[in-house]
Amino acid sequence: MFDRFRKSMFALALAVFPMAAHALGPLVDVADLRAAIETEAPVVLDIRADTAYDGGHVPGALNAPYALFRGPAENPGALVTEAHLTEVLRGLGISTDTPVVVVHQGTNQTDFGAAARVYWTLKSSGIETLAILNGGMNAWTAANAPQETGPAPQVAPSDITVSFSHEWLATREDVQAIVDGRDNAQLIDARPEAFWKGETKHAAAARPGTIPQSRYFTHDRWFGTSEPSLIKPDLVRQLAEENGFGPGDRLVSFCNTGHWAATNWFALSELAGIDGVRMYPESVVGWSNAGLEMANVPGLFQNLFNKITGKN
Repeated sequence: MFDRFRKSMFALALAVFPMAAHALGPLVDVADLRAAIETEAPVVLDIRADTAYDGGHVPGALNAPYALFRGPAENPGALVTEAHLTEVLRGLGISTDTPVVVVHQGTNQTDFGAAARVYWTLKSSGIETLAILNGGMNAWTAANAPQETGPAPQVAPSDITVSFSHEWLATREDVQAIVDGRDNAQLIDARPEAFWKGETKHAAAARPGTIPQSRYFTHDRWFGTSEPSLIKPDLVRQLAEENGFGPGDRLVSFCNTGHWAATNWFALSELAGIDGVRMYPESVVGWSNAGLEMANVPGLFQNLFNKITGKN
């Protein structure tokens, strides 16, 4: 009865305060962003490469390529330092109370993973109001929304000092505690099944396989099939319920380098509203290269076969 009452009150609130349904974040469409630019003046953060940005971007958008938020080539999922994030965000004029909308290319689900990783990083850095443009720059272009070309505008630097929160972060030690059975949180592998089974691996990973005690839930399932570049909030909530994800769960999302894992984190934390979701950013590349225990590692002959057939 309480649940029915709560849903009725929520519906009434939307009827009385219709703009509440279009509040900035965590996900906005093109119309929402155009309205927000007029009313809230968010920083539109375009995370594409410089060349893509220069060729056409949301008017007034700032360019901060995805690589600024990633680790080195040998471990791209690793966290960048607080000092680095402080320098980047100061240069973009972003303070903790600055509303930010992250714009990616929007070609496919992997593009969304980049935006989700930046969103997770910014949220962990203390930015209070955040959103991702669903469909990215491709959706903006398809809607015939206005664009600018050329370099980014100059902005006044902020005085932010980043103190990275661990609320949504799972460290290697946290994951080890789950593997050892000292923590009952659940590990969720965001990679396609072939990675989880050890049939293929990331080039930077020491070994194929997955982290022990994990189950897989591929990052692309939240998008449906008809519009593969658009994450579907209703589908997210439906799949979360159907797959046993719900309030009170303690979940740790990982993948190869904390990219696809960011999509699972975003879907479960920001759209499904599950509070206890964290991400292990180094993921399998960092874990395997540290020589830690792996599951689903193929035997010698299977591994050789996988290499011959191009799976590894």
